[in-house]
Amino acid sequence: MPHTIALIGGTGPEGRGLATRFAIAGHRVILGSRDAARGEEAGRELAVSLSRTNVDGGGNDHATAEADIVILVVPYAAHRATLEGLKPALAGKIVVDAVVPMVFDRGPRPVEVPAGSVAEEAAEILGDIAPVIGAFHNLSAEVLLDPAARVDADVLVTGGDAEAKQTVIALANEIAGARGVDAGPLRFSRFVEGITLLLAGINGRYKTHSGVRIAGLDH
Repeated sequence: MPHTIALIGGTGPEGRGLATRFAIAGHRVILGSRDAARGEEAGRELAVSLSRTNVDGGGNDHATAEADIVILVVPYAAHRATLEGLKPALAGKIVVDAVVPMVFDRGPRPVEVPAGSVAEEAAEILGDIAPVIGAFHNLSAEVLLDPAARVDADVLVTGGDAEAKQTVIALANEIAGARGVDAGPLRFSRFVEGITLLLAGINGRYKTHSGVRIAGLDH
């Protein structure tokens, strides 16, 4: 079933990369930005580069209102303020948190999150108005942005809402070379988010775009 997917903070590489893959899979994607004009420009540029009409952009408010799945790809420093500002519009939607608590200071460094993980922080902010799912943290933006490249990585998906989790796993499976894996409850998001820092360091040292594969699964 086609979805309308908003990428909040989606004008950066990760947002545009995910938008590229979801547009190719046939979903409508909207690149959201705090600056509506910047979002609109990014959406037009991506639509032209992909030769597709199912991509557009605008302000974060517009993107959220139009979507049934909202994916957060903002820097962690903007995470709380973004969610609090969009909270009324997020009611009833699937909220996917792909934000990593990380800063770069001579390499990737973790940022402490009082809630335990960014995804758990999102759940605290939103309460019961929308299910929060953690996913898409460990995918390379550079690989996602190349439509011809296979991702060759698993997407570790956390959350407590079974239906929402299966929707996101199915979405991950639509990315060429990717596989959605149920990684447990939302509290396990702290481990998934932490893996991203390890990968960022490895990628920097080896000048590559590594990902995660879980061995031993039968699918």
